[in-house]
This record gives sequence, C-alpha cells and structure tokens, in this order.
Amino acid sequence: MHAQTDILIIGAGPSGLCLASALAKNGLNITVLERQSLANIAQPAFDGREIALTHHSVQLLSDLGVWQHIPAQAISRLRDARVFNGSSLLSLNIGHDLSNKSELGYLVANHEIRLAAYTVAASHASISLQTESQVQHIQQDKKGVRVSLSNGDVISSQLLIAADSRFSETRRAMGIAADMHDFGKTMLVCVMAHTQDHEHTAWEWFDYGQTLALLPMNGSQSSVVITLAPDEMAELMKLTDLEFNQVVTARFKHRLGAMRLLSTRHTYPLVTAYAKRLVGPRFALVGDAAVGMHPVTAHGFNFGLSGIACLASEITTALNSQQDIASDRLLLRYEQAHRRHTKPLFLATHAIAKLYASSSLPARLLRAGAIRIGNRISPFKRAVAGFLADAR
Repeated sequence: MHAQTDILIIGAGPSGLCLASALAKNGLNITVLERQSLANIAQPAFDGREIALTHHSVQLLSDLGVWQHIPAQAISRLRDARVFNGSSLLSLNIGHDLSNKSELGYLVANHEIRLAAYTVAASHASISLQTESQVQHIQQDKKGVRVSLSNGDVISSQLLIAADSRFSETRRAMGIAADMHDFGKTMLVCVMAHTQDHEHTAWEWFDYGQTLALLPMNGSQSSVVITLAPDEMAELMKLTDLEFNQVVTARFKHRLGAMRLLSTRHTYPLVTAYAKRLVGPRFALVGDAAVGMHPVTAHGFNFGLSGIACLASEITTALNSQQDIASDRLLLRYEQAHRRHTKPLFLATHAIAKLYASSSLPARLLRAGAIRIGNRISPFKRAVAGFLADAR
C-alpha cells in the first residue's frame, strides 16, 4: 500500500503527539508512526518519571488542549527548590517569591502527560496513528520524503519529523550525528511516602558518590531520584521493598523521616544527546531526538515543547502565505531559534553535572563555595527562579 500525507512524524511519545496536534489545527493531514502497540500508547504504564513543567509549558499544553485532560489530583505544585552539597545542611534556596509567581512550576507524571497527549491527538480526524510500524528505509528528493515500512507499505510526505527519543534511529538513518555523553551512571526513579513534610519543595542533593533528588507530589509523598554507579544500582534494585525503604531512608540521612516505597522502581542510563544538526532536506528533529537534556535542570520536556511551538509556528506562517512547509529556509529558522534557546543551558548543565559529580577535594571546596556565594547574591537567585518558572 502507498499512502500520502502532508507531514509524517516518527515517534508517538508526548513530543510527537503534541506536535501532531499543533499541526492538525492547520488542516494538515498528519501521520504518526510508532513501533509500540496501540495499547501501550492509549494506556501508558507508570514509568517512574515525574516531569517538571514551567508556566510557559503549561500554557502551551493548554493551547493544545492537553493540560485540560490531566486530572487535577495528578498535578503537584512545585513551590520552591533547594540545592544541597555533600553532608552540609546549608543549601542554595530558590524561592517562588523571587519569580513573582505563586509557585515555580508544576509536576506531572510522564504517563499522565502521555495519556493526555494521546487523547487529544486521537480526537483529531486529520491525525492517523499507525502503531507497531517499523521503518525500513527513508528516501528524500526535492519534492518530498518516501518512508518504506517493514510490512511493505510506503508513505510519502512533504516533511518528515523525528520524535523518537535521544537514541533516535531516524536521526542516525538520516546521517545526522549527535554529541552524546554517557555519564556512566544509572538513575532510579520511584514514588515514596515520608513522615516529614516536603513543603512542596524540590531537592537536588549532590552528595559524595551519589546524587539524590526529591520532587514533591501531593500529600506526604515524593518522586525520589537516586543516581549511582551501575554496580551499586544493581545491588539497590535487588533489595526487597522493606530493605529498600531502610536503605533509602539512610541515604537521605533521615531528613524526611521514615520513607516507604509506594510504586514500582524504574532505572534509566544517564545519557545526554545534542544533535549536530536539527534539520536536513525536508526533515527536522524535535523533542529528545533534537536535545536530550541532563535531568538536573528538569527542562528536557520544556525544551521539547518550546521547539514544537517554534516549528509549528514556522509551518503555520508558511501555510498562510502559501509557501512550502518544508523549505530549507523555514527549517533553518527553526534550527537557529531552537539551538539559540537550548545550547547555552545544555552546556551549562554539563559543566554543573561534572563539577557536582566529582568528589575530589578542589571540586568539594568549589561546590561548597558556589552554594554559599549563590545564596548571598539576590539577583542571581532571582534570575534562576525566573528561569525555572518561565523558561521558554
């Protein structure tokens, strides 16, 4: 079978589905390819990840109709943030009052965002979702793109967009390299209850030999993030729930009181990616396929949404002026804007992650000094708070 569509998106994660909904408003026919089953997309399972959303991202999701499909009880306020170093109780405190907002942002489980994004995309008659589809070959020319699937089907489109994760196979198939950095660490995420109140404050705790994070959820529970060397993580994953509770409580030095596991445990390799190019002839990268951030700044999906908004705006402008929706100039404008928006923080995040992952004496002293100095510089803290709340 040979099908024709205006825009073909590979990847039905939140970024791919949100982009499809943004483009469908223009009357374009959108096809989304996904290798997973429809059941996995329509009923996404809990995967441990909580996504921090800025106010701007919430507005973008609202404009798409996605935010309205997320249950109110699944949305947690992110009021303040604290950064700890080593065993010290001193922390860099980023308060919501510095951002002129009632909170820095919001936290929503990844599977809730996935479900809401699918619900909206499925409501658009112009969006076709083809699951259990494996791309076999991609062919480009000046008129469009032809994608051959493993089942023998062929789909032609004016524009091909990859939204298939930071390990994007489509990116590789299109001959685009990426700067990838493997931190040699494994990240564990789960939900735990605790006896001490989190006060809707996020923690980023750069301890020696481990990194701990706490993302406050509604009630006396939080999303807990633990980053360790792979061999240490393997041992942690072998523990029974009771043993895990005791070990994690001790790792947090009882600062949250007794902690108790409420969910399944999930692990992910700590790998970042930044594509050498974000576009090609009639081709673009979005989401993690374009920029796969380190989680320390919690801005990965926020950057994904801002890139989607930028690309959708360029395509809408081209449609309104009856121009090519996949022209080189259009795609170059998207690339330049998204790179300008994301590259500085991507590089800064790497520098911070490397500094705070080091346990050498000079690094320890520099880390401690940075927190002390940062706490005393109000303009710096105000800038950080404003960025966390309104980054776009």
